[in-house]
Amino acid sequence: MEQPAAPGAPARSAEANGIPVNLSRRALGQFGENLAAKHLEAQGYRIVARNWRQGRHGEIDLVALDGQCLVFVEVKTRSTDAFGPPAEAVGRAKLARLRRLVGLYLQQDHPPAKAVRLDVIAITTGGSGRRLEHFKGVGQ
Repeated sequence: MEQPAAPGAPARSAEANGIPVNLSRRALGQFGENLAAKHLEAQGYRIVARNWRQGRHGEIDLVALDGQCLVFVEVKTRSTDAFGPPAEAVGRAKLARLRRLVGLYLQQDHPPAKAVRLDVIAITTGGSGRRLEHFKGVGQ
């Protein structure tokens, strides 16, 4: 939460150049998911679900339609690359978990799709500015 400025001091902003600073992990993740959803919508995708959760199996960040293709999107957001690029956090185990979730999603009463794809959107907010990378069809 932003602290009020001391009397006579300039007000502090929760953003620097439109990029939030000092966010909790949860808030940073939510910021990234919102940014990813806006990116997809600007590309003509239609968001059909956000944070779809299946109990202990986990969560799918975004589900979108790209034409007649149902796209399941994992969003990884980091404030810096100090621990590596965010896309590297989606390894073999994470992809296997996401594939299981996609199967569970498709078994439920959801509109059928002609095709299915798994994408990763990697966002870095710090350093020289915001960077968003969209990797289509990962792990296929």
